[in-house]
Amino acid sequence: MNQETFKPGLEGVVAGESAIACVEQDDLLYRGYAIADLAAHATFEEVAYLLLYGELPNREQLEWFKADLFHLRSLSAGVLDALRLIPPEADAMDTLRTIVSMAGHFDPINYAEPDAIRRRSLWLIAQIAGIIAARNRLQNGQEPLPPKPGLSHAAQLLYQSLGVEPAPVETRLLDLTLILYAEHEFNASTFTARVICSTQSDMVSAVVGAIGALKGPLHGGANEGVTKLLTRFDSADEARTWVRESLARHENVVGFGHRVYKNGDHRATILERELHPMVEARGATGLMAIYDGIRDVMENEKKIYMNLDYPSGLTYYLLGLPIEMYTPIFAAARISGWCAHCMEQRNNNRLYRPLSRYTGPAHRVLVPLESRTGWLERAVPDFSQALHG
Repeated sequence: MNQETFKPGLEGVVAGESAIACVEQDDLLYRGYAIADLAAHATFEEVAYLLLYGELPNREQLEWFKADLFHLRSLSAGVLDALRLIPPEADAMDTLRTIVSMAGHFDPINYAEPDAIRRRSLWLIAQIAGIIAARNRLQNGQEPLPPKPGLSHAAQLLYQSLGVEPAPVETRLLDLTLILYAEHEFNASTFTARVICSTQSDMVSAVVGAIGALKGPLHGGANEGVTKLLTRFDSADEARTWVRESLARHENVVGFGHRVYKNGDHRATILERELHPMVEARGATGLMAIYDGIRDVMENEKKIYMNLDYPSGLTYYLLGLPIEMYTPIFAAARISGWCAHCMEQRNNNRLYRPLSRYTGPAHRVLVPLESRTGWLERAVPDFSQALHG
């Protein structure tokens, strides 16, 4: 066995080929289109179509896509009943994982040809958004709302979550975050989905696994931490002092640094540029000053740059969304990428089966049971008494 190929965390290892996204230091491409161009000129629906079908839609295709997304959004009675059974204190990502799995039993697409799998992807995009919104309503003692005709995917998510049809600036900001979070190559959750699909398991199982991976704090949830950080300070000066003291203790500051982007996350810059109208509308200039103060110390003094989670945390806070919804909304965006990768894996499949480097004991001789003295005997002298109480 060639031990020289060992890379902890598979860092730097090319684990597959993909035509979906290209992550570079200074750019991010979805199917060859620069993220800045998509963010400026496309909607999330167009981006989701691009990821699933490989090309941007024409007007007729987009209208069909949006209509199907609307019709697939309503949750079945069984899914709503299951949501009501989830304990109120349950983690939001645990809830999403469980209910997406439950929704799989009500999957209306019963075939496995490529067009059916794409439509199943569309169903999952619609269902996850509906589940997130319904859970928030139930958490607040309110009944889930049915989707409202004429609203975009982003506007629908805000309406079904908060009960008020959003203003255009609110819809635009949420739509922008969905575009920016939609896809990012072989990240942990996407790779999890591809590994599951490589066994020829179903797409719902792959998405459930991806949700489990996104729950981990090393992958998702940083924008939740950003909001908790920003709202703990009373002034920008207090925030700057805290950052400098934290860095002196060699502590990480949430929302900064990235595994790939060493010179700054261009997605974060795209979102930050469009934040200011919402800041003014909400009268949140003081909070923005705190945001700027932390960022300025990190970037100007330490050369550690913000990632997308930093401005998205502030964005979701200004939209009035509860913190526990932030990572599920990440999933509501990334589901489009997960499904695209599942289809790509299916079309050119090879089972993922990496090797491992063994670090356990060398070959040992098996001792007969009556002659063994194990760790339990050493740790608990009277094992039978400890066992039977």
